[in-house]
Amino acid sequence: MNIDIESHSPEDLSEFAGRACYQSFHKPNPATEECRDYIRNIIEQGHESVLEHGSVSFYITGVSRSFTHELIRHRHLSFSQQSQRFVDESESRFVIPPALAELPQNSPVIFAMEQAVLTAQNAYDDIVTELQEQGLSRKQAREAARAVLPNCQETRIVVTGNHRAWREFLWKRLAPGADAEIREVATKLLSELYVVAPSMYEDIKEHFNL
Repeated sequence: MNIDIESHSPEDLSEFAGRACYQSFHKPNPATEECRDYIRNIIEQGHESVLEHGSVSFYITGVSRSFTHELIRHRHLSFSQQSQRFVDESESRFVIPPALAELPQNSPVIFAMEQAVLTAQNAYDDIVTELQEQGLSRKQAREAARAVLPNCQETRIVVTGNHRAWREFLWKRLAPGADAEIREVATKLLSELYVVAPSMYEDIKEHFNL
């Protein structure tokens, strides 16, 4: 038995995996002799399983819980999210939805948003204080109080996925019908992923003109 383990770039690793299936290490086809061309052909043929050997992790901050509710639907990705039971949310920020962010500051919609957020934050503080005075632990008080926090509450999350999973995410979340916030995040993620493995994402960049 021989086990060979080497460190490669995601593209080199995926090419190696694909060639291992057919033992085509001698690169018989000139059209796919270069790694970039090989990866492009693999994607065009729909054989994206070899893209699963490399993975990328992101620590995403400054996003809303509305965003993470959308994100965790992609179950091929792995998640570790900030806990509202253990972390004090009394001074956390709120994320303004993209549609509201474009409005003038004196807009009645912005005022309504700010008032709703302020009411929720005050209620959170009051509930945590009252429950702790009744003898509940800090964690138990925060666990109950989080129920009044809005979807625009800021959160932080670590996300890991292989390149096939990230491609699936990007195709869906860069589409015009996707949630506005997740589209903004997906655009930023694509730019980072393209740096790591350009041949795996150039078709997506071209399709969405990014």
